[in-house]
Amino acid sequence: MPELPDVELFKRLVKRHCLGRAIHKVVVTDPESLEGASPASLQRRLKDQHISACRRHGKVLFIEANSGAALAMHFGTNGSLLYVRRDQQEPPYVRLRLDFVEGDRLAYLNPRRIGHVHLVKGREAFIFDTGLGPDALDPSFDELAFATALGDHKRAIKSVLIDQTRMAGLGNIYADEVLFQARLHPAIDVSSLNRATRHRLYDAMKSVLQTAINCGAGAETLTDRLPNTFLLRERHAGGRCPRCGSSIQEDRRSGRTGYYCPRCQPQADS
Repeated sequence: MPELPDVELFKRLVKRHCLGRAIHKVVVTDPESLEGASPASLQRRLKDQHISACRRHGKVLFIEANSGAALAMHFGTNGSLLYVRRDQQEPPYVRLRLDFVEGDRLAYLNPRRIGHVHLVKGREAFIFDTGLGPDALDPSFDELAFATALGDHKRAIKSVLIDQTRMAGLGNIYADEVLFQARLHPAIDVSSLNRATRHRLYDAMKSVLQTAINCGAGAETLTDRLPNTFLLRERHAGGRCPRCGSSIQEDRRSGRTGYYCPRCQPQADS
């Protein structure tokens, strides 16, 4: 499932290949993947407009046109963004496409059709309307803001980390990695975390996300680029802890399957 590192890499793809380019045509091959506009109205809003900016907030990517129109892209469980050169064949599962004057295309792919593309009035309005919390890698999201987002209640720490209304960007996969690096069991209550532990967790979150971005690795793709010390490389049934060699165990909560090391991440907070 695409999480913050994936979407950051999508943002960099757009900035590298598409910034300043004129949109010749918008092709919507799956109208159900589009929200906030019909395919015809989207074409009218974006035709001949230039891509003026590309920003990310959590797991949402915003592609902005010079007219003020913006596309908010959420990638669901396995969506992605691909830059397709004019001499390349169309990839499968394209739901929406921006065709540039030169013949190149920017394709929004979504095999399971769970993600959506929204035509929005603006990035800030969308963030407010959807109740997204602060971006996990925003420089202003400091340790004090992180502590405020965590709160002090009896709720499992992993459930809080993936709550997009508290902080935006972490999903099931990278929350597991952050907790592994911080040596915390996913079921530990937030209220039991002392100041030192919260500091350790904050540092782990920032470090894990930035390392993944620097390595060019996503949540489920190119994980071999990650350091050997990352759980994500062994995050599966039968996996072995990269730190102590113990068998990786499953953690099931909120309909999701997570993974942790029972030896390195004991139930009682240390």
